Amino acid sequence: MENQNKNLLLATVLSFVVITGWVILFPPEEPPAPQPEEVAETLAPGATDPQTGATTPPAASSGNEPATPVNEAIAAVADSPRIDIETPKLSGSISLVGGRIDDLHLTDYRVTLDDGADTITLLRPAGQDTAYYTLYGWAPGGSLSTEDVPGAFTEWSIASGSTLTPETPVTLEWTNAQDMTFRRTIAVDEDYLFTVTQSVENASGTAQRLAPYGIIARHGEPQDLKGFFILHEGVVRQTDDELSEVDYGDVEDLPIDPRENARVELTQTTQDGWIGFTDHYWQTALIPQSGQAFTSALKYVDNADIYQTEIRMPTLDVAPGATSEVTTRLFAGAKEWDTLRDYQNDTGIYRFLDSIDWGMFFFLTKPIFAVLHWLNSLIGNMGWSIIALTFVIKLVLLPLSYRSYVSMAKMKELQPQMEKIRENAGDDKMKVQQEMMQLYKSEKVNPASGCLPILLQIPIWFSLYKVIFVTLELRHEPWFGWIRDLSAPDPSSILNLFGLLPNAPPDPSSLLYFLSLGILPILLGLSMWLQQKLNPAPTDATQATIMAWMPWVFMFILGSFASGLVIYWIANNTLTFMQQYAIMRSHGAKPDIFGNIKSSFKRKPKEEK
Repeated sequence: MENQNKNLLLATVLSFVVITGWVILFPPEEPPAPQPEEVAETLAPGATDPQTGATTPPAASSGNEPATPVNEAIAAVADSPRIDIETPKLSGSISLVGGRIDDLHLTDYRVTLDDGADTITLLRPAGQDTAYYTLYGWAPGGSLSTEDVPGAFTEWSIASGSTLTPETPVTLEWTNAQDMTFRRTIAVDEDYLFTVTQSVENASGTAQRLAPYGIIARHGEPQDLKGFFILHEGVVRQTDDELSEVDYGDVEDLPIDPRENARVELTQTTQDGWIGFTDHYWQTALIPQSGQAFTSALKYVDNADIYQTEIRMPTLDVAPGATSEVTTRLFAGAKEWDTLRDYQNDTGIYRFLDSIDWGMFFFLTKPIFAVLHWLNSLIGNMGWSIIALTFVIKLVLLPLSYRSYVSMAKMKELQPQMEKIRENAGDDKMKVQQEMMQLYKSEKVNPASGCLPILLQIPIWFSLYKVIFVTLELRHEPWFGWIRDLSAPDPSSILNLFGLLPNAPPDPSSLLYFLSLGILPILLGLSMWLQQKLNPAPTDATQATIMAWMPWVFMFILGSFASGLVIYWIANNTLTFMQQYAIMRSHGAKPDIFGNIKSSFKRKPKEEK
């Protein structure tokens, strides 16, 4: 039984080391950067959508319609008059060609920590590399044609407003040949939520049928795509109670719909939902009003390499002289936890906080981050907040850890009796197991209890790794001194004596970078090694070798992990050492730490032949 428990412990730890090492040594290959697009949107006649009774929205680009030459289309967007966007967190502009929101910058976030670094660019107009923008319009039904409704290249005029701010919405206007006036009012709050109201006033003298829609179009995959299994990047969609995540590759594999000349998947939402694209830290989402039924669409245009997410609203019947309107929302910004939570709780965007990729351990990652966020609100520094979180986790696990360490202390007290049982039983393994079980039962000792804290630490460790990797709040957050970004590895390097030598640390893409240990990874290795010295080395030679190498293996493997995660591990090792030492002393055990350290440096005698 004892050997089985040791094997369970070793197998668990080794599995953890192998998985972690594999992630570091063999990450997914980075996809090639997409080439600049040579196509732009063309407004093609669509097919009648049986779900809405109207013509489907056009693809952002199909590349084969002669109605609008490609270069002229790009030039029309690039040279169009624009309305500036100025909010506390956003800057950019709206193009009057198509009335598209296609130029957006996040003013609170910069690309790097360097002085004067550019702010994050979220949306880009057509014609630029990896163009990324929103389109709104109306799909014609009944007797209307595509020329009778505003679309991708409609030239809007300004009805009111000159600059879009939280205090001043803007309204665009366009009238068709049938004397139908379309208006689009765009408002924005102080964070990242746009409200778009589309209306149509029917002065044509006859009843008309048409359906509003919204599109987010993305030309090619993003250039900074991480391609890492722990993080979802691509489409995120809420359909009533179901949240789904779709990778870019899966969008490319959708079935072809010849009516729309693209790969399409349609999903009907009856009450609450939204759809958009999520990156590592940034996101866009089209959000109908709560309780509004709509059709969400995924679309991929093969010959133009354009991904689209769409919301298609029900068809409206507009009587002569009547006006109809529909209001939807657009989120375009940073995935800030408190901002998404407020939109979910105060604005009624259903499960919007789940647009952050919490992973399979969401029942751990969400509360862990909530506690970390609360601690940071009190402390004001994410590095110290991570250390405080370690105290909280250790406190929660204290009852279990206490029983575990008490059991381990009792096991040490029983070592003489266990050795005597082995000597008396000789090679009779069955007798050894039976007498060991009887000893455990009489002394009320559970040998497996020592494994439980380690088994619990593994999902907690992965959950914290997930939290540190996917949440925006640790990006570019400093701790102190040389740690300026808790989401990045320790920038110090043993190869330049931690900055004392003039040569720069190795490039992260080089193999030498794996050997370039910083201060935090070295402290991690030392803390694990010191924690081991609370107990003598195992008598089994194989187990002793594995345990002796483990701190240094972890030191190298975790050296390229985020600094915040390494800080947690160091704090956890330190607290575990103090906790275990105190419990062992309280039960009469006197750990010979210095003796165990000294014995680990002794030469083992050669075996006799």
